[in-house]
Amino acid sequence: MKLQRKNMLRASALGALVVSGALVLTACGSDDNTKAADGTAKPSAAAAGDIKCGDAKGKLLASGSSAQKNAVDLWVKNYMAACSGVEVNYKSSSSGEGIVAFNQGTVGFAGSDSALKPEQVEESKKICTGGQGINLPMVGGPIALGFNVAGVDKLTLDAPTIANIFNDKIKKWDDEAIKKLNPGVTLPSTAIQAFHRSEDSGTTENLGKYLKAAAPAEWTYDAAKKWPAPGGQGATGSAGVASQVKAVDGAIGYFELSYASSQSINTVDVNTGAAAPVKASAESASKAIAAAKIAGTGSDLALKLDYTTKAEGAYPIVLVTYEVVCDKGNKPETLATVKSFLNYTASDAGQKVLSENGYAPIPAEINTKVRDAINALS
Repeated sequence: MKLQRKNMLRASALGALVVSGALVLTACGSDDNTKAADGTAKPSAAAAGDIKCGDAKGKLLASGSSAQKNAVDLWVKNYMAACSGVEVNYKSSSSGEGIVAFNQGTVGFAGSDSALKPEQVEESKKICTGGQGINLPMVGGPIALGFNVAGVDKLTLDAPTIANIFNDKIKKWDDEAIKKLNPGVTLPSTAIQAFHRSEDSGTTENLGKYLKAAAPAEWTYDAAKKWPAPGGQGATGSAGVASQVKAVDGAIGYFELSYASSQSINTVDVNTGAAAPVKASAESASKAIAAAKIAGTGSDLALKLDYTTKAEGAYPIVLVTYEVVCDKGNKPETLATVKSFLNYTASDAGQKVLSENGYAPIPAEINTKVRDAINALS
C-alpha cells in the first residue's frame, strides 16, 4: 500500500540510536557474564518474552546478505532460546546468492541489500505459488569506508575523491585531492590498496548507487552487485574485505559499520557539502534513511534512498537490508516459522538489537507496514 503522507519517513519516528564500541559477537576469552561460553551475547529474558513462537517448528533455512549477519546471529540466538525445537539456519554469503537460493526454492527467506529487480520478481512467481517475492526492509545502517594508513587516524573524503580512489585514478595517499580535504594531516606517499567484494553483493550495489548519484562525472558505471571498476583487489564477503583492510597498510575498503567496530578499523568521514564532514554511525545513517520513500507497491516495501543528501549530520552511504519472502505461496512446512521469526525481528525488541549493535532500526512508520505484511503472509 502507498503511504498517504507522500511516503516520507519521519526522522522523529526513529527514536534514540546507540552505537556500541564493538559487537558482542566478536568477543572471546571474556569473563563478562552477559556472554555465553562461545563469546556471543546471552539471550535476554526481556527479548525472549517478546518472541511469539506460535506454531513454529522444525528447521528454517535462509541465506544471503553478509551485511546483516551480525544482527541475524543475535536474532537467531534469542529466537531459538525462546522457541524450543525450532532451528533457524542463516547462511551468510551475499545478496546475489541469497536471491538465487530463494528463487530456487531452497530457503524460506533471503537477505538482500538491494530490492528485487523486475526479472527476479518474475522468476519468483515459479516458487511463490499464486504470489511473488516481496521486499521487507528489516535492517538499516551505514556502509563504512574503512582505511588503514600508518600514522593517519582521521580522514575525510568526498564523493568524487572516493570514486577516483576506487576506479584506480588516485593511486597514492598523498594525492593532492586527498590533501586538500585533509588540511593539517600528514599523509604518506603509500600506495593505495583498494579492496572490493569479489562476489555479487548488495553492499557493492549500494556503494555504486551513492557514487553514481553523488559523483556522476567520476563514477560512470551503473550500480550493480558485481564490482564494475578496474583495479583494486577482491575479497569475499564484508568480513573478508574488513580483514584485508585491517591487515594491509595503505588499504581502503567498504563494509557495514559493525565490521569496522568489531575490528577497530578507522572509518572515513564523508564531506557531503554540509557544514561539517559526517562520521559513519547508526545515528547519522538513520538521518539519511528517515528521508527514504517507498518505491514498492502493495505489500512490497522497497525503499528509494537519497544518496545526495546534504542534511546536517546525515551520512549518505547507507543501505537497507531486505528480507525477501513470498507474499503468497510460502511452503506450508515453514510458513509458521517464517512468520514467527520475522515478527520477532520486526518487533520493538528485535529492532532494539539493531540500535545496540551499530545498525539503524527501520523507522517506526515503515516498520508498522512491515509487520502488517508479515502477518498477511500465506
